[in-house]
Amino acid sequence: MELDNNFIYDNSIKLGVSLLLGALIGAEREYKGRNIGFRTIILITLGSTLFTILSLILGTHSDPGRIASNIVTGVGFLGAGAIFREGASVRGMTTASLIWISAAIGMSCGIAQYEFAVIVTFTTLLILLGFTGVQKFIDRYNQEKIYKIIIANDLVLKSDIEKHMKGNCKLKHERMRQTKSNNDLIIEYEVRGSESSHAALIDYLTTNDKIKHFDV
Repeated sequence: MELDNNFIYDNSIKLGVSLLLGALIGAEREYKGRNIGFRTIILITLGSTLFTILSLILGTHSDPGRIASNIVTGVGFLGAGAIFREGASVRGMTTASLIWISAAIGMSCGIAQYEFAVIVTFTTLLILLGFTGVQKFIDRYNQEKIYKIIIANDLVLKSDIEKHMKGNCKLKHERMRQTKSNNDLIIEYEVRGSESSHAALIDYLTTNDKIKHFDV
């Protein structure tokens, strides 16, 4: 395929828009101190745009959708690398989703669908920045915390603690792990509830002399 000035100009515009939109999303990640930040998101959008351009060039001889589908597969591996476990919690889901949607924005630029790319970029930024208050409001009434409690090997005391969680503190709990160490019982709970309910439970555990140790 002969590369004329219009071809180079058009594709430079695609790459430029892709870089700009990727920079906007990457700046938000960098501002929040995420591992995958400014430069990484830009490289993802640029790479997706370039591969999409190449798929259009090669599409004259083969199926242009093949490279595009491989972009999605490759981005899946990047997203999987951003997800990790921290105790019982899974972290990095938002970053993994951003990798995926950044690639989609790059592909939109690659086929010159700038309107879609811009709309999705600003919708993404609205969700990341504008919905923070909504998320905090939800978290205030439904926080999830992991409690590690060490007590004597006393099943009655364990039952009392669980009753206090459910009855007095109005918390939902799930026993994740229970182990014995010498004469101690080590129990890990996944506990959900409001901020005030968690505060009440922490106060109970702090003032209960039968609790040897606990971590949150």
